[in-house]
Amino acid sequence: MPYLPSFIAPTRYSDAAAALAQVQLIYNQQIAHLRSAMQRFVAGETLPGHVRACYPFVRIQTETVSRAVQETIDSAQLSYGFVAGPGRFETTLTRADLYADYYLEQFKLLLQNHGVALEIGTSTQPIPVHFSFAEHDHIEGNLSTERRMLMRDVFDLPDLAAMDDGIANGTFEARPGEPQPLSLFTAARVDYSLQRLRHYTGTSPDWFQNFVLFTNYQFYIDEFVRLGHAEMANPNSDYICFVEPGNVVTRRIGLPAIAGDELGTQPPRLPQMPAYHLMRADRSGITMVNIGVGPANAKNITDHIAVLRPHAWMMLGHCAGLRNTQQLGDYVLAHGYVREDHVLDEELPLWIPIPALAEIQKALEQAVEDVTGLEGPALKSILRTGTVASTDNRNWELLPGNQPQRRFSQSRAVALDMESATIAANGFRFRVPYGTLLCVSDKPLHGEIKLPGMANHFYRERVDQHLRIGMRAIELLRAEGSSQLHSRKLRSFSEVAFQ
Repeated sequence: MPYLPSFIAPTRYSDAAAALAQVQLIYNQQIAHLRSAMQRFVAGETLPGHVRACYPFVRIQTETVSRAVQETIDSAQLSYGFVAGPGRFETTLTRADLYADYYLEQFKLLLQNHGVALEIGTSTQPIPVHFSFAEHDHIEGNLSTERRMLMRDVFDLPDLAAMDDGIANGTFEARPGEPQPLSLFTAARVDYSLQRLRHYTGTSPDWFQNFVLFTNYQFYIDEFVRLGHAEMANPNSDYICFVEPGNVVTRRIGLPAIAGDELGTQPPRLPQMPAYHLMRADRSGITMVNIGVGPANAKNITDHIAVLRPHAWMMLGHCAGLRNTQQLGDYVLAHGYVREDHVLDEELPLWIPIPALAEIQKALEQAVEDVTGLEGPALKSILRTGTVASTDNRNWELLPGNQPQRRFSQSRAVALDMESATIAANGFRFRVPYGTLLCVSDKPLHGEIKLPGMANHFYRERVDQHLRIGMRAIELLRAEGSSQLHSRKLRSFSEVAFQ
């Protein structure tokens, strides 16, 4: 017999805050049941049955399309917050603390746009015990080998079949009688990525902000750390704290420490893709991640950050300039991508175009103008808009027959790197607004390859300016408001309601 917590019956709500409170109640009850059972198991107790706790769910059933779309012309501009048509729609939910503001917004929009109650209840989807541990819990490490093997029989373990990306990829088809999805991600898929983010970035997902910068060089991180600490020394800064790997928290001068800050410790070595967070009280600050080199890393980290539903992510990195007229240190604003990275070919076939997003493009171009002080022809002398090619072959120049060069020329590419197309394509796939601003660091087709002295000079001259451009672009996007960012270009004609 399953060992379950007390049953909480499904309830209907016409108030978003009340619906959220019920989600929190159910989630906290289920997680507490798992944690208590795990502590007893570690202590050597024999539990009364197979331990099970399940995620809360939200469900909406409507007989019409969105009322708001029917009643107002302005609502036709909505890109999320309503279901595609009549039917029953449902999703499981997790981490009701981390996602409280996000869930509240989605609930409000559903109630506003459809005028029918939301149903909140306990699903039949088990919560894997691994996803129940608190941030600093390591109780499973005390288990013997035999006890650890027995855990598989006593608790539910992660089920990969319950956490694939069929919804996001547009390949999911509900079985007869099964509800349509409300969200791109099930709760188990979200929990899986939250665990992976801790592992890869060395920081808790709780610190991540709604604007994310990716880079492929440590130089950018070093400068971001310097700027982050400078903001913390400024009592008038809009940022409230700066968080580094190991969850090391620096609060802005004049602000008191918060319980838990003392638990952060600098790791003995940096994680694979370290993350740094310059936080604002409303989560509209900046997270920066050094993804290293290559499309596999770029796909990996964006697969997981996507579950946090950021307002935008952008790539700031170095590239090879492919045109003779470019100079080292020039900027390239991508308006198209040649995808020779291959890591997303199955999920997002090559025949799918990856469009430039006007909101991001305008912000990046304006940011270059603001930071450099250049405009008109002078701005165009250092900033080129064009196609960026991304390859999975770092030594593409050495391939015989000149084939890559011919393809890049035919595509009209002006720059080449290994990550930008992947980040943009995964942004398209997961409906996260994206953009790319690269800096030319070498010109291999024209004999200007990276040399140590030249590279060091280049990095000193350009990294600070390039990073400030990215941060300025985020300021501009923040001022526009998140509702303007989530473009309808990223939404299919049969789309989930949650942003």
